[in-house]
Amino acid sequence: MSDPDIPTRGPAKPVPYVIAGILIAIAIIMPLIVPLYAFAEPTLWGMPFFYWYQLLWVFIASGLLGIAYLIMRKEDRRRRQAVRGAGPQAATAQTSAGDGDGANGTGTDTEGDAR
Repeated sequence: MSDPDIPTRGPAKPVPYVIAGILIAIAIIMPLIVPLYAFAEPTLWGMPFFYWYQLLWVFIASGLLGIAYLIMRKEDRRRRQAVRGAGPQAATAQTSAGDGDGANGTGTDTEGDAR
């Protein structure tokens, strides 16, 4: 069991969290604004706009949530790498050069865990 006094992650940067939050908010709010799509025209294969617009947002929302997940996973890896002794500057340089491919000699595997 880990000691609660030992940090497992480095300092957080707010920008990735804000971007992920905006993407998630768009995915939630846009389908909730019904006056934007409460129309019958244009139709798509005989389906009224009201229905195919909502169906379209299923795919758009899944894409936005996937992008938010990737942003947060990258930030989490950077924060973990900062604690593991490489320092925040090395972790930032590593994430910008490539993300945890293990070929850069940093001692991490594809999941960002130490070997």
